[in-house]
Amino acid sequence: MIDSGLTAWLYKQIYCRMIGTVLPAHWFGPRPPEHLTKANGRLHLEIVSHCWQYAHLCVYQLSSLVNYPPQSFDLTYTLYYSVEDEKTVRLIDKFSSTVVPNVSWNFQQMPRNQLFRRAIGRNQSALSTQADWIFLGDCDLIFHEGCLESIASSLSDINERLVYPSTEQVTDLLPTNHPLINLSMDSPQLVDIDPSIFHTSKVTKAKGTFQIVHGDVARQCGYCKDLRFYQRPTSRWRKTFEDTAFRQVISDEGVPIPVTGLHRIRHEEKGRYAKDSKISDLRTSLRHREDKKHREDKKQREDTELRED
Repeated sequence: MIDSGLTAWLYKQIYCRMIGTVLPAHWFGPRPPEHLTKANGRLHLEIVSHCWQYAHLCVYQLSSLVNYPPQSFDLTYTLYYSVEDEKTVRLIDKFSSTVVPNVSWNFQQMPRNQLFRRAIGRNQSALSTQADWIFLGDCDLIFHEGCLESIASSLSDINERLVYPSTEQVTDLLPTNHPLINLSMDSPQLVDIDPSIFHTSKVTKAKGTFQIVHGDVARQCGYCKDLRFYQRPTSRWRKTFEDTAFRQVISDEGVPIPVTGLHRIRHEEKGRYAKDSKISDLRTSLRHREDKKHREDKKQREDTELRED
């Protein structure tokens, strides 16, 4: 089958709009378990990320795990990458030899055409995870001071299929020449951020980078494991409609949990899409619109705080 934009759109209509509404969810994957087990003793969390031409952002994520490692629980960090991405390979070479308390590195190389379909790696991790919870994220998230402990604290008191952080800390939309992201990756080094340049943004749903799935659900349902279109390799990075399909299959939109210290650098140019393409230009335009809304929301919050003072 030709993996065209039209094909992707058609599957999106079926998988993202009809599953669980017009069509029963169990036609498209296993039902989630009715009873979920709570962590027995020390909590185990797995974080799963993908990186393609994002080494300059992923370095912040990896550094945050070194700078602010978990204290009260065990963390497995899984990163999918391709050997064709030389900067990411150099980044992994740097961090794979770094010993971090309570952190197990799990760097997974895969062919580029599998990496480009994020559901493939997520499905592999979901089915094989030994963790109590699995955080299906993205490589531009930064787990700053206190973040991991706040996640563990929230997860220890909840028994849901799917949860997500209620807020994140984000930058304004940064150009490619901004010093925060214009890093040389020839010899990657440990880095950190200045939290004062970030502001709070509300997370309204368990979208693709914020899906924290109960381990029992992950092991039983996988990640769109029976939706063959989303398990098929592709020649370029695909927009992740499967994230919505996953929520439809497990019949759960997620529950927000309080999390502190979760940061994300918002950037103008998406490295995983072809530069100067129509898709890249369109996405840049949409990000500028989103950034304008972010700035307007930020100003409204500041005005409200001034009035309350």
